[in-house]
Amino acid sequence: MNSEAVVGHDPARDPAGEAAGEILQAPGRRGRRVLFLGLVLGTVAPAAFLMTRILPTTGMGPLLWVIFALFLCTFTWIAISFWTAAAGFVLRLLRRDPLSLRPVPAGAVSAGPVRLAGRRTAIVIPICNEDPARVMQGAEAICHSLLATGQAAAFDLFLLSDSNDPDVIPEEERTVWALQGRLPAPCRTHYRRRPVNSGRKAGNIAEFCQRWGGRYDYMIVLDADSVMEGPTLVQLVRLMDANPDAGLIQTMPLPVRQESLFGRFQQFASALHGPMLATGLSFWQGSAGNYWGHNAIIRVRPFVEHCELPVLSGRPPLGGEILSHDFVEAALLRRGGWDVWLLPDLSGSYEELPGNLVDYARRDRRWSQGNLQHLRLLSTAGLHPVSRLHLLFGALAYLASLFWLLMLGTASAAAVVAYQLQAPGMASAAQHGSIPVYAPLAYLLLAVTVVLLLLPKLFGVALALRREPERFGGPARLVLGGLLETLYSVLIAPLMMAFHSLFVGAVVLGRNVSWTSQSREGRMVSWHESWQRTRPFVLGGLVWGAAVAWGAPGFFWWLSPVFSGLLLSPLLVRVSGSQRAGYWLRERNLLLAPSELAPSAALAVLGRLESCAVAAPERTGSGDAAGAPVAWLQDRRARRAGTRDRVRNRRGLGSESGWEDACNDA
Repeated sequence: MNSEAVVGHDPARDPAGEAAGEILQAPGRRGRRVLFLGLVLGTVAPAAFLMTRILPTTGMGPLLWVIFALFLCTFTWIAISFWTAAAGFVLRLLRRDPLSLRPVPAGAVSAGPVRLAGRRTAIVIPICNEDPARVMQGAEAICHSLLATGQAAAFDLFLLSDSNDPDVIPEEERTVWALQGRLPAPCRTHYRRRPVNSGRKAGNIAEFCQRWGGRYDYMIVLDADSVMEGPTLVQLVRLMDANPDAGLIQTMPLPVRQESLFGRFQQFASALHGPMLATGLSFWQGSAGNYWGHNAIIRVRPFVEHCELPVLSGRPPLGGEILSHDFVEAALLRRGGWDVWLLPDLSGSYEELPGNLVDYARRDRRWSQGNLQHLRLLSTAGLHPVSRLHLLFGALAYLASLFWLLMLGTASAAAVVAYQLQAPGMASAAQHGSIPVYAPLAYLLLAVTVVLLLLPKLFGVALALRREPERFGGPARLVLGGLLETLYSVLIAPLMMAFHSLFVGAVVLGRNVSWTSQSREGRMVSWHESWQRTRPFVLGGLVWGAAVAWGAPGFFWWLSPVFSGLLLSPLLVRVSGSQRAGYWLRERNLLLAPSELAPSAALAVLGRLESCAVAAPERTGSGDAAGAPVAWLQDRRARRAGTRDRVRNRRGLGSESGWEDACNDA
């Protein structure tokens, strides 16, 4: 264990904290992982045996060996996902904590008024060419929620800008100025913009830690679209205080405020299935959890000591700077002896998502390249075995799509060969040993695969029906929403498979990704853009489908869902960003999420701030503290008018030079 200790706090002597469930423990971690691995292998082994009986046992050519190898990879991935969901389902059904395995109280227990132990926490929000109004509204909602806890004085909010768009920077600075003028004491908000965006988001956080991290025990990292409730922020600090071995505690952020068709499906699915899947993850990973890059609290000192990211040898995309820094930082923290925990039941943690398939896929393009870089880190000395699994699984999340596509393609080729061997005047296919010979076993294996894919969705619906159907609009709407979400996920699965396969192929071919700010707003994708993005998939689906229909008509119907998804991809992309379709579903109380029916305090404040911004008339040149545009660095009169409020909540740390002076004085 790292030598750092929290002076004056011994969790072993804190019975109140243990009674409140603040001492994080995961007994029997090795046994859990052995059990989980045994279940996965116990599922894969019979399926592999069935596959050897389906494929020829003698004379397997290279094509069939490729099918078998791809099947093992994809089926293993399916088994891992299934048993993670199954573990989460059982634990949540029995109301057991995934870490301690102790019973979880049926109702939320209020901790009452609390006083933090005097440690300082920075809430850091990296931003890069984001919508300034939305970022400041989210920050303001978080601050108001913190004020309600009475613990706002223990937190400082940092807006760490990497913006380089000349159209964004002035508005960003004006909205920061207005925010600092509105927030009352003891809220303290600080703003810094780096002139050079070195290291992207990881470099942004690293620079903060190097220059100002010494003033803080913890930092809570949020994304520009994150929202976190004040009580959740306070509880995270209490958990870090009670667990001096904890280097990072990750919450389960749920998507909120989604209006588009695609966004509403994602929001509903995450609320329904996300906590269950996170519970299963927490069960088997224990204190060797993962970091998802945001909505987590980090102990600053060990993060600085252990989480300097390596630069990979070679050129991008597989070399150079690591794009997906979060998985690596969690692995480095765990290697340094610090615990990394995932707490799926800690509510009040939210994020927003891209509102259509194009913007969602664009984000996945960056993640795919970053996660494939992780394969080069698997042999890094000293990593915890579970950390290596996280790095491997991150890459498999994208490689699995390519494996599926290759397996379906090779299976199609084998089916065409089999059909031709069965043509009149030729010997039976079985005698040639080149095609599947046990059709009933093939149907059985297909049925098992479908069950493993779809049963977790049934788990999520069953849990919600048992525990809280009213949070999703009632039992009938919950079941109907679950059915719609399942059908939609099946429909877009071929499209996402094609996107991910294309991304992996681009990385293999050496095409580096450009890093831009992601779109977080729902937008209707034009027909032109839809066709441009999906044209290869449509043409590929047409050629593939026609070849199978001509060469192996019987096999065509097996793959018809895949062909349908590919041929419909322009329409699916087009309507994914439709807010009209999203409103239509909401008006009929379908795909409702708990965050809509009972918004938390911070989400309610954020909604009111946005409503006021829309309703307020455009005011120019007023320079007041109510949020009207301020001429940053030009309008000196407006600047002087807001100085008192700004100094009160910033404590003189507004400019970068001011920060330097204050830190030097400290």
